[in-house]
Amino acid sequence: MMIINEKDTNFREKFDELLERGKMDMDNVSKIVTNIINEIKEKKDDALVTHISKFDNWTPKSGSELKIDTSSMKKAYENLEPKLKASLHLAYDRIKAYHEKQLPKSWFDTEANGIILGQKVTAVDKAGLYIPGGKAAYPSSLLMNVIPAQVAGVEQITVCTPTPDNEPNELLLAACHLCGVENVYKVGGASAIAAMAYGTETIAKVDVITGPGNIFVATAKKLVFGEVNIDMIAGPSEIGILADESANANHMAIDMLSQAEHDEMASSIMITTSQTLATEVEKEIELWLQKLPRQEIARKSIDERGAIIVCESMENAISLMNEIAPEHLEVATLSPFELLPMIKHAGAIFLGHNTPEAIGDYVAGPNHTLPTGGTAKFYSPLGVENFMKKSSIISFSSKAINEIGEECAMIANTEGLTAHEQSVRVRLSK
Repeated sequence: MMIINEKDTNFREKFDELLERGKMDMDNVSKIVTNIINEIKEKKDDALVTHISKFDNWTPKSGSELKIDTSSMKKAYENLEPKLKASLHLAYDRIKAYHEKQLPKSWFDTEANGIILGQKVTAVDKAGLYIPGGKAAYPSSLLMNVIPAQVAGVEQITVCTPTPDNEPNELLLAACHLCGVENVYKVGGASAIAAMAYGTETIAKVDVITGPGNIFVATAKKLVFGEVNIDMIAGPSEIGILADESANANHMAIDMLSQAEHDEMASSIMITTSQTLATEVEKEIELWLQKLPRQEIARKSIDERGAIIVCESMENAISLMNEIAPEHLEVATLSPFELLPMIKHAGAIFLGHNTPEAIGDYVAGPNHTLPTGGTAKFYSPLGVENFMKKSSIISFSSKAINEIGEECAMIANTEGLTAHEQSVRVRLSK
């Protein structure tokens, strides 16, 4: 585990390397993904069958075999162990309650001269949700994507998830039944993104695509943006921790590993004002690693993309963390809420010693689909608004257009747009 101090002569060089943690080599996969997209556009279901046979180790007889039957979802749900079923319901209820608070409202404002201005908020008609699969399945990601779409009022929801060897994950199927999702397809990777963006005989074209995925999925989302809207281009998972001497080293170590176990490319960075804590956390990480089933993945992540930074002050620590703009940020300090005003960039902020990042992944309520790689500087978590759009409302009375129409016509005239100018002037009183 790399421990560096802000006083080190080469500190800035090492820190800048950490800032590059989220860079994905999209150029190298872009040609492959472009070919996949073009094949889906041209051959539709036939291309899907070919891609699944190549990448997922099974061959559908036709496009119709890609859809998962709702009866299998119901059966998976009914077979859940009661405590696990209750846990999923708890997560569902809390996620739904949180996202219902996000709903934007339409509004109107009336001026004395008869001008009415406003905003009409409506849901998109069709949403496509990508749920990762393969090495692991994530029913929590299904909840986090489906629920805000449902709260927004999306009428048609399409879910795509890879199913290697044609073996859908039973817990994911159970979560689909819990959410009432009917259109679920055994399609993964860039092929799924292309199918939802352009449509095939089996999978309907959608208006927006959300959900995390690997570099091929991220690149595909980037390439189809404009044909459809997307939530964000997300990379490997990451955690940042701000900690002072009050933090528990054992807790900090396992919190860092909670992201490292995701992926060899994940990054875990703690910034602390305590050299003692830094040393203790390094030791605890090694002890925890020996207990983890995904030790090999977590160790590579920690070795190559993990770091503990020691700072002179918490102000300096926060400044550095704002540069990092982490996906998840834990604030493990004596008075975390006092620091909140200084934190500018983070996907989700976890305040206090009893708020591990993992609680946000499952049952807290806020969405766990978050911006990564520093994009929290301009992206927000997935939410209800990703499935909605706004229309401006404008209505002028005769009095109103006569009051300010001349000014409008003058501006149009200066831009050389005569028809614009005259479309206003013909309505003005002579």
